[in-house]
Amino acid sequence: MEPGEEGQTRSRGRRERERTTIVWFRQDLRLQDHPALIAAVGRGGAVVPVYVWAPEEEGGWPPGAGSRWWLRRSLSSLDRDLRARGMRLIVRSGPSLVALREIVAATRADAVLWSRRYEPAALARDAKVKRALLGDGILAESFNSSLLFEPWMVLNRAGRPFQVFTPFYRSCLAQGPPAPPARAPQRLLPPQRWPDSLDVDDLRLEMDVDSAAGLKDAWTPGEAGAERALRRFLTESLIGYPGRRDRPGEPGTSRLSAHLHFGEIGPRQIWEAVEARAAAMTDPGAYRAAEAYLRQLVWREFANHILFHFPHTIDRPLREEFARFPWRRNARELRAWQAGRTGFPIVDAGMRELRRTGWMHNRTRMIAASFLVKDLLASWTVGARWFWDSLVDADLANNTLGWQWTAGCGADAAPYFRVFNPVIQGKKFDPRGDYVRANLPELHDADAQWIHAPWEGPGSASRIDPGYPPPIVDHAISRARALAAHASLR
Repeated sequence: MEPGEEGQTRSRGRRERERTTIVWFRQDLRLQDHPALIAAVGRGGAVVPVYVWAPEEEGGWPPGAGSRWWLRRSLSSLDRDLRARGMRLIVRSGPSLVALREIVAATRADAVLWSRRYEPAALARDAKVKRALLGDGILAESFNSSLLFEPWMVLNRAGRPFQVFTPFYRSCLAQGPPAPPARAPQRLLPPQRWPDSLDVDDLRLEMDVDSAAGLKDAWTPGEAGAERALRRFLTESLIGYPGRRDRPGEPGTSRLSAHLHFGEIGPRQIWEAVEARAAAMTDPGAYRAAEAYLRQLVWREFANHILFHFPHTIDRPLREEFARFPWRRNARELRAWQAGRTGFPIVDAGMRELRRTGWMHNRTRMIAASFLVKDLLASWTVGARWFWDSLVDADLANNTLGWQWTAGCGADAAPYFRVFNPVIQGKKFDPRGDYVRANLPELHDADAQWIHAPWEGPGSASRIDPGYPPPIVDHAISRARALAAHASLR
């Protein structure tokens, strides 16, 4: 050791101990593959994990009932994981900048790090927070923890954002495999004194107990729950994914969407795990199955890409001509759709599944959405708001893309004249009626021949509960009306 070097080492160690970094958690409620947390540990010194509840900053899209139910449990799970490491989660109410400044003052923190979000209101809020903190002399930096590719990294040859999925997908693949996920830090140093914190229950996130019963049976929020769901999918469902993913009555999907939305697991973790599982399997269809699933993960990227580049699409159509579309308003029909009492079993089964579990299979989301915007001619924005409030995986990018796709007014949209026939869809994707029976008690004992069109059954012989409603519309007439409405745009 050179003369004076020992003193320099002690001085550097003291400076590192004096450093305190706030990690501002949002939709990244995990410890694995968390770049902001890893960077905080890398700075040396104490780490203060913080969550700020500020629904008023979500630009008119505060978390709905399903999301709040999930968030309550996810925050508690994160706090338990932190306490197992000698840490804790500091919980505050917003405004975010006020709360962060208070914690900076209480802990003498010199840095605030966080994971990026891409929704319009979040982008504006985060930019404001960053400017203010930098003005205070506090290091403020954001990291990518939720996407495989940043939205500004994937552009067409003209330097413009893609609006069609397939070329976007190819461009993503051309960039090479995603970076491998980083492991959770082995050691977290707590501050000498913890700042004041609310309890998670103080945020009053919980819905009433009766409504939450089905959600509790269906889900295990938190990082550990996400890891179990991924393992279950890899071992039980991945190999059959291409053939089963469109069948709502079978466990063919990963059901990771809510875990992904809340950041209890990251897309890099899933990508690596799926590829590793496929490589370890001897079945020749393993790689085809992995590719089919990972393609859906890139659809999630596409949704965020579209929302980032076209932020107005949260409430206005991407295709401008649809701003003139002659939508109808019929409160009675809307209530029937929301309650799962349209008289079309596959639609009603999806809507009942949503009410019971806060989730709906992707195939039935498309069927139910098509029925609303085409059979009932209700605006896609009405459906988007209902799903937003009901879904545990309500994600602004995915929700917006899905509804605009169905309505024919968004990116890579299905042609408007593609009107799903709910009877044909039911027979094709739920041929035995298993999904309908599981979600509609009135049709539990119905004859399979009539279960998707009970009004055609021969009375009592079809074993259909007489309390099940008849169809609220004639599909053939509704389809013709929808096509006429679309033709009026020309």
